[in-house]
Amino acid sequence: MALTIYNTLAREKQVFKPIDPKNVRMYVCGPTVYDFAHIGNLRSYVFADTLRRTLERASYEVRHIKNITDVGHMTADDIAQGDSGEDKIAKKALAEHKTPEEIARFYEERFREDETAMNILPAHYFPRATAHIPHMIKTIETLIESGHAYEKNGNVFFDVTSFEKYGALSGNTLEKLKVGARLEEHPDKRNPWDFALWLKAPAEHLMRWASPWSEGYPGWHIECSAMAAAHLGETIDIHAGGGDLQFPHHENEIAQSEAATGQHFANYWLHNNHLKIDGGKISKSLGNGYTLQDVEARGFSPLDVRMFILQSQFTHEGNFTFDNLTAAKNRLRNWRNYAALRHQTADSPSSSSDSSEN
Repeated sequence: MALTIYNTLAREKQVFKPIDPKNVRMYVCGPTVYDFAHIGNLRSYVFADTLRRTLERASYEVRHIKNITDVGHMTADDIAQGDSGEDKIAKKALAEHKTPEEIARFYEERFREDETAMNILPAHYFPRATAHIPHMIKTIETLIESGHAYEKNGNVFFDVTSFEKYGALSGNTLEKLKVGARLEEHPDKRNPWDFALWLKAPAEHLMRWASPWSEGYPGWHIECSAMAAAHLGETIDIHAGGGDLQFPHHENEIAQSEAATGQHFANYWLHNNHLKIDGGKISKSLGNGYTLQDVEARGFSPLDVRMFILQSQFTHEGNFTFDNLTAAKNRLRNWRNYAALRHQTADSPSSSSDSSEN
């Protein structure tokens, strides 16, 4: 049977046809390593794990890349292009009197431990953004040379008006951005809807690299384009991630990748929907950004959480409550008891003799 998946870009279910009939190149947006992953984040990674297992079950060889964002993800996520505010890792480093690298490596390790506990298959490679700065700089140079990006005062921005297909993934076309989006009025932008590729570091900024334009750091969006190209090539089969990344992050990835290479970036885009907590948003201010450690402290196992996540369709909103988690825990226990009983029955002497007599 053909494998059918929902492609966000096409807004419909499609029969999956990889570029190579036997091999699949899949890129999954990984964590920004400045804090523990909460269960909403984990839902996204279980989704990607389920997708990979399904592909492998269908006899595909999957090359699975999951990035580690350890620079460039800014705090002002409510601003449409996501490139203003403070760097999340640098902010945490200042608060804890540590280096950004110490923060990133600590939370990266905790993330890997959570994935192991959740029985999530490890990606074949976890590229770090900080290890791909030269690749990002080269891509930005290409975008400037082709007229898709511009530099001013050491900052480099992508000119959204230069990419005709902008908005195809999310529906946030240039016309809609002009009318309704909350956008950053950066003094060096030609248009408020343009997004940062490289930012000049202020004197107090903890992370900085030399570039042709300034001593600074990359924008968040260029990182995934550079890492996907470096490890999977200019065109990939599947790009997956949380629905909250569809805009601006994934929309901007498409624009800069295709503008730089002239090639189609990803053939299939898969997004899981949001997870609510008691019917509302996950919010640190509300204290409901539950981590795996939080639910374990209440007597639940990581696999109870996985069972809860698997009980709902990924394209639908999920709703986490501890009552729902308890129901998932009971279901998992029942499945295990049933499997143990079947195993015991199959191995019993009477069962063996009965089958030999028949």
